[in-house]
Amino acid sequence: MTAETPRPGRAVRGSTSGRPIMALFDLLGRRWVLRVIWELDQAPNPLTFRELRTACGDLSSSVLTRRLSELTEARLVEHQEGYRLTPAGRTLVKRLAPLSQWAAQWQNDFE
Repeated sequence: MTAETPRPGRAVRGSTSGRPIMALFDLLGRRWVLRVIWELDQAPNPLTFRELRTACGDLSSSVLTRRLSELTEARLVEHQEGYRLTPAGRTLVKRLAPLSQWAAQWQNDFE
């Protein structure tokens, strides 16, 4: 693992505690990470680098390379006949669903 990829047990951006939730928030808070996860979750099959970059819109190839490296090191993405979520990555998406529901309710509070 590179020193820059957040992981449980070590200090991350905004926290020196090493708590797993803080490492997760650091990783998910990086630009384009959630979009990459979203696109991989929505894809019916693994995506090539080019397909994933196209799906993400304005994402530069250097940033996508960095994010895929981080997500692979975090064991959320794997590269086998294209990029796809690992079982842990798919579980993460399921666990984020209640936050999406909460955000929809939160939006209603403003309307």
